[in-house]
Amino acid sequence: MKLSEIDATLREIRVSPVKTLGQNFLHDQNLARWIVDRAELTPEDYVVEIGPGLGALTQFALDSGALVLAIEKDRRLADFLCKRFTTDRFEILHADALDFDLRQLFAKPRVKLLGNLPYYISSQLLLKFTKYPSPISLWLLMLQKEMARRISASPGTSDYGALTLIVQLHYRVEYLRTVPASVFLPQPDVDSAFVRISPRAPDELPDYDAETFSRMVRRGFSQRRKQLRNLLREEVPNWKEAASVIGFDPRARAEELALKQWIALSNRTRSADLSVATQAGLERLPVVDDQDRLLGDAPRAEVHGNNLRHRAVHILVFNQLGELFLQKRSRWKDRHSRLWDSSAAGHVDAGEDYDVAANRELSEELGVAANLTRVAKLSASEKTGQEFIWLYQARHDGPFELARSEIECGEFFPTDVVSDWVKARPDDFAPGFVECWQVFGPGPSDVEALVPSA
Repeated sequence: MKLSEIDATLREIRVSPVKTLGQNFLHDQNLARWIVDRAELTPEDYVVEIGPGLGALTQFALDSGALVLAIEKDRRLADFLCKRFTTDRFEILHADALDFDLRQLFAKPRVKLLGNLPYYISSQLLLKFTKYPSPISLWLLMLQKEMARRISASPGTSDYGALTLIVQLHYRVEYLRTVPASVFLPQPDVDSAFVRISPRAPDELPDYDAETFSRMVRRGFSQRRKQLRNLLREEVPNWKEAASVIGFDPRARAEELALKQWIALSNRTRSADLSVATQAGLERLPVVDDQDRLLGDAPRAEVHGNNLRHRAVHILVFNQLGELFLQKRSRWKDRHSRLWDSSAAGHVDAGEDYDVAANRELSEELGVAANLTRVAKLSASEKTGQEFIWLYQARHDGPFELARSEIECGEFFPTDVVSDWVKARPDDFAPGFVECWQVFGPGPSDVEALVPSA
């Protein structure tokens, strides 16, 4: 919309821009088109737009053929957009974006986010919609210029801080252009900026533990004027050695270390719990025939290397809401690393039976105990990795103590989202889980009936 059209429309729908809601309406059509062009939208994309206002970006997004979900907090603007865009490719959600449940987006094949984030809650929205792991493949955001500079900052600058590193740990952030206040009605008090955020490649950075990294970074930037060695003395006892190996001045302050140096520093503080591969190599697994009759046992590497039939367990843990807990497999796993999997899963060791193994895996991976119920047995096949699998279910609301060498992260998901997600993005999952979920395949009411109370 042009400036005159915006003014007339606001009068017609009796809307006076509310400063506390960050309502500043973009009237530069060329800029709106430029923004949407950066998203490279296609009809295969599912676009989430935060704060669509009068639809300056929405129109160009719809012109691409993409599906658009617009989240608008102001009821009057939501009603206006519902009347303006009548295509079945547009959905308006009258809600606060901070309350939006991102989990549903995992069921969409490809998601991109557009937004002119209100200044007063921009940091909260940014952290919410970039929470890792994310179903979003691209973020194109209009932010207050100061915020845009912070998340895209480089080491050694005043803008470089804890927020910079926490965002950049998982994402690349590009500062695309400054946007003057004059392109908005009413004009905000400060300039804005446009940034593009995209996920990092899986192997782009060295191995790290995200929790340790975030703790270290926040502590390191807690007092910017202090030297890091005074802030992290308890975390890194041999500071001079760490500085020499990683390659920074022992007197350095937090803003002087680049992302990879922060990762290396955080890795020196934790007991190197990356031994899962080594430990796995020492495992001996029962080898069985096509009827699951025991033939003997062999080292794990030999079993996998020769595709011998063996045994495994999978446990599906549901909370009181009937939601399923999924784990994201660690990057250190020798098979299906970084893929989503059952709540807990693992091999039956030599000398174990299925029930003992299931209880052990639940304790080792999630740090809890629960009543386990057998659901079904899956035959060994290529899809299961030549594993005979007994599938179990349990009820537990957490919290869980995740085995970081095994699990990168985990979260509860509604079962309908899981089913749609498996259909939309099957490559996101370990094949064994896909087979188990197809066997289990319940609706919400079935989960409530099947899962025993803890």
